[in-house]
Amino acid sequence: MPKSILFMRLVFVSFILYFGYQGMVDGGDNIVEVSWESVSSILQVGGTVIGSARCKPFRTREGRLQAALNLVQRGITNLCVIGGDGSLTGANLFREEWSGLLEELAQKGKIDAEAVKKYAYLNIVGMVGSIDNDFCGTDMTIGTDSALHRIIEVVDAIMTTAQSHQRTFVLEVMGRHCGYLALVSALACGADWVFIPEYPPEEGWEDSMCTKLSENRARKKRLNIIIVAEGAIDCHNKPITSEKVKDLVVQRLGFDTRVTILGHVQRGGTPSAFDRILASRMGVEAVLALLEATPATPACVVSLSGNQAVRLPLMECVQMTQEVQKAMDEGRFLEAVKLRGRSFENNLNTYKLLSHKKPDAELPKSNFNVAVLNVGAPAAGMNAAVRAAVRVGITEGHKIFAVIDGFEGFARGKIKEISWGDVGGWTGQGGSILGTKRTLPAKYLEKIADQMRTNNINALMVIGGFEAYLGLLELSAAREKYDEFCVPMVMVPATVSNNVPGSDFSIGADTALNTITDTCDRIKQSASGTKRRVFIIETMGGYCGYLANMGALAAGADAAYIFEEQFDIRELQANVEHLTEKMKTSIQRGLVLRNENCNENYTTDFIYQLYSEEGKGVFDCRKNVLGHMQQGGAPSPFDRNFGTKISAKAMQWISKKLKETYRKGKVFANTDDSVCLLGIRRRNLVFQPVAELKSETDFVHRIPKEQWWLKLRPLMKILAKYKTSYDVSDSGQLEHVAMLPKEAETGAI
Repeated sequence: MPKSILFMRLVFVSFILYFGYQGMVDGGDNIVEVSWESVSSILQVGGTVIGSARCKPFRTREGRLQAALNLVQRGITNLCVIGGDGSLTGANLFREEWSGLLEELAQKGKIDAEAVKKYAYLNIVGMVGSIDNDFCGTDMTIGTDSALHRIIEVVDAIMTTAQSHQRTFVLEVMGRHCGYLALVSALACGADWVFIPEYPPEEGWEDSMCTKLSENRARKKRLNIIIVAEGAIDCHNKPITSEKVKDLVVQRLGFDTRVTILGHVQRGGTPSAFDRILASRMGVEAVLALLEATPATPACVVSLSGNQAVRLPLMECVQMTQEVQKAMDEGRFLEAVKLRGRSFENNLNTYKLLSHKKPDAELPKSNFNVAVLNVGAPAAGMNAAVRAAVRVGITEGHKIFAVIDGFEGFARGKIKEISWGDVGGWTGQGGSILGTKRTLPAKYLEKIADQMRTNNINALMVIGGFEAYLGLLELSAAREKYDEFCVPMVMVPATVSNNVPGSDFSIGADTALNTITDTCDRIKQSASGTKRRVFIIETMGGYCGYLANMGALAAGADAAYIFEEQFDIRELQANVEHLTEKMKTSIQRGLVLRNENCNENYTTDFIYQLYSEEGKGVFDCRKNVLGHMQQGGAPSPFDRNFGTKISAKAMQWISKKLKETYRKGKVFANTDDSVCLLGIRRRNLVFQPVAELKSETDFVHRIPKEQWWLKLRPLMKILAKYKTSYDVSDSGQLEHVAMLPKEAETGAI
């Protein structure tokens, strides 16, 4: 059975150490006991409010001896260290030396024998905070997603200037030893060229790059974007600088070229919704790890694997990270790419696939026609998915047809061939350029079949939400009557609601979540001059509470009402009482999120009126319905990247199925596995027949029967200071988790 921890009853005393190891060595006011209120209202603050500093003294034994004394004097025997591989390696060394340091302090008379015995063991848990995403063992490090947001904001702004003036821009981004930021930024904005340290360009890259840029200009493309990681090198390990690239373009092509060095802009700003949730989950997992640690427990690092927080041996991850640099130093670049992990390698392969069109003479000719359409409500990232589908399809040798306005447009013959250049610049565009409608195909089956026959459509890619899923089920069922539907069909999930069965994430949900988080930040800020105020915010999502729950977690809300977790008047009253108590503290504002269809009777207006009445004399209320603003705006880096990669993989699946089902001059596919949804499950992209997903679907409420994010519900309540338990199984640690040791109950962290 899963084991639970009642967080409100933990008797750990918590301290913060200002300025990292420097504060640990200096002691004094740098080591401060903190309360719940001490860390309130910092969720949306960028950087680190407790500071960080490089510390030479800690690299010496004398420095670590002083640090140990400062910790022992305060009874601290558990350390949670947030940093890169250098900081985490230092923490592990400190742990290994701990008993010797205490003995030396006792010999010098600075602590007594009782203290040596009482504080005999130091437990260490690491969390990786690095915008470079350069630590092996985790899919994402804290800060990376926020850095990508800053980069893409700048790129989007620059692209309008570049288009107006027909300029080439060279952008230098951080990444002295890791090209993740440069690579993902290039993928997310459709850059023409990217330079990263793990994958130097081949000999003669200067000619290849200039040829591509001149071809772009010949095709009337008005801008060129080149992204350079600050640590970029050539195949001889010589630096490739942004200035060198600019001079090359000017000298060879005479193009008006500008250099923009983003610098520390990438480290600043408000953290993204993803980073807030990631850091919160990792922080909880770190505390759990410390609670369960014994003297025999090796130091671990909390990592992200898919959507699970997991613990890995600290030094194994550090050593693997160092192996990447060693491989680059020795010129083993392909090995360095593989050591970075599967995600990095997939990003690189996808970029190479989409960035440069081969001459028509070199492209295969498949003689297959593939149609691409958007179905359902618009979702940011749809255009990135269409771009990837079109370009990969052309690379595979297919003719790609774009369908305008979904199934309804399909029935009316709104279909046209689309080329490589037609989708240029689509990656950063919000909404749906192809147009999209919620209309299902059932009443248009005969007309759609006629259009498929007329245009000789051999396969379908449908990008959309729950309507797209229902549409594929209807087309699949119609195969008995219409042979035209006996072709490979694949769906790519794209909806802000994140309610498609078979996938943990949908394109567009991350952008909507960031919109909600940004809006909540502004609303909370508006209350800074008005004390004792509670805001009721209504989010989209239909019956799916993903946006409300995750938005509440990212915005530091006090409550989130969702359909999946039924509530009644007693819980509403308890929430009012909780907020009443909160108003007695220094934090005199509250935030409550409500999913639009969480309850037909407890509407947003009802909850607003209830809170207003019950809080009379203590706090006042305001309400805000976010509405369709959650569907708009430029897609986030995650949605651009996710849409691009998942759509590229879907088109490759179509190519495979077309070859498998082509017989006697005709494509004929009528098995369940030829109508699939491509979803992400944990960290894997998986093709699942839509017929098999029916058993996982609540069709009445248009949601999956099981949703992974519901396990995070207790976390949101814990962080809002409710008395609740948190199953360790929610954090990815299952039956092997140990019971709380007695020593942990009286320790300090």
